[in-house]
Amino acid sequence: MTDPHTHTEIAAEAPPRDTRGRPLHDLRISVMDRCNFRCPYCMPESTYGEHYRFLGNDERLSFDEIERIARLAAELGVSKLRLTGGEPLLRPKLAELVARLRGIPGIADLAMTTNGVLLARHVDALREAGLDRVTVSLDTLDPALFHRMSGGRGALDEVLAGIEAAQAAGFPQGVKLNTVVQRGVNEHTVLDLVGRFRGTGIVPRLIEYMDVGNRNDWNREAVVPSAELIAAIDARWPLDALPAKYPGEVATRFRFRDGQGEIGTISSVSQPFCGGCSRARLSSEGTLYTCLFAVQGTDLRAPLRDGSSDDALRERLRQVWLHRADRYSEEREERRQRSRPKIEMHYIGG
Repeated sequence: MTDPHTHTEIAAEAPPRDTRGRPLHDLRISVMDRCNFRCPYCMPESTYGEHYRFLGNDERLSFDEIERIARLAAELGVSKLRLTGGEPLLRPKLAELVARLRGIPGIADLAMTTNGVLLARHVDALREAGLDRVTVSLDTLDPALFHRMSGGRGALDEVLAGIEAAQAAGFPQGVKLNTVVQRGVNEHTVLDLVGRFRGTGIVPRLIEYMDVGNRNDWNREAVVPSAELIAAIDARWPLDALPAKYPGEVATRFRFRDGQGEIGTISSVSQPFCGGCSRARLSSEGTLYTCLFAVQGTDLRAPLRDGSSDDALRERLRQVWLHRADRYSEEREERRQRSRPKIEMHYIGG
């Protein structure tokens, strides 16, 4: 392997493992900090209102910079890339970036998560560029509730049109839905959503309401445990549990016993899966985070722009991962367990 910035041969090294023995397999890449929704659990209007300062174009990583980091990450063992935002489809010429990432050796899975509003107009270009799969965020099929949950900015019919267009495009690894379920908000609409997509080949994934980025006024009382949802769905349409497709798979999978497809759950609150987490995320301004919940990360934009070689950047990535010790969800559960009142049992002997 040759470093184009130094023209030196790079010795192959074993992929890094963090302090808990977890490899680096997945990289989430935020290509845009802006979004056309204001979902209360993600980018609430109270924080991201009209006076919030988003990044300027020159502050976001360029396609060249994103491609370079992704290539170096692939050399360290990353095989899965997911494009996210904000809303990734607000980034102009996104299909161009997809094509460039598709050409990186070692990348076996190239995906995108979107709110779906702009998907129909871009789906063909993304498919031609080599995108493997699309995940659309869809929290309810109730139009009024959808409008409220998107911060008053979303139109359900546009999202459904995007989902239909994505399915028609024939992405190799299909179309999935991400549904964040909140108690007292949309849990009563879950069965309708699951029923709508049963038998279509589209896979809903029900996600426990999380304290992502610690910025959404998270309240544990609003969490609907996945086990509760699965019990309700199983009572309507019997389910069988499926084995994980690979070590560290985030979603727990179930198939409908009548053959009408499958669903998944992501249970980072009730069943933390930090022990198998192999994911890092790169923000649109070039900060690398080693946990979805992290609020501090490592700046990669500065070395990208100060002339650092591929060797130096790769070693920076390696060292960040080698020193990674994140287990936020497990720690949150441990704190909760410690804070629960202890019940003393008094036994009367005979």
